[in-house]
Amino acid sequence: QVQLVESGGGLVQAGGSLRVSCAASGRTFSTYAMGWFRQAPGKEREFVAAISWNGGNTYYADSVKGRFTISRDNAKNTVYLLMNSLKPVDTAVYYCAARSAGPYDSAGAYDYWGQGTQVTVSS
Repeated sequence: QVQLVESGGGLVQAGGSLRVSCAASGRTFSTYAMGWFRQAPGKEREFVAAISWNGGNTYYADSVKGRFTISRDNAKNTVYLLMNSLKPVDTAVYYCAARSAGPYDSAGAYDYWGQGTQVTVSS
């Protein structure tokens, strides 16, 4: 079992930066691939980024490539999403998720989810 708690969301102006974090419980965190997803009002949950268990492989949605960076610190049981050059279209609830296999861009492939953190980008 893995419990995930996101933090770090908030209100930021367009062009600004924000880092959201996801703290995991359990001693097996380092064996899980982690992903970030987001859901805007009235839209489906969409893939943002994913990282392999050791951080050696990362994947990004085209819409955030070059602006967002996913990373993890297995010693702290934490995964991060650094978001630069934020745009109003990035406004959403951001969720982290854990998967007991390799990183993947489908929400249905993840086993555990956090409660989400709101990110709002003003124009």
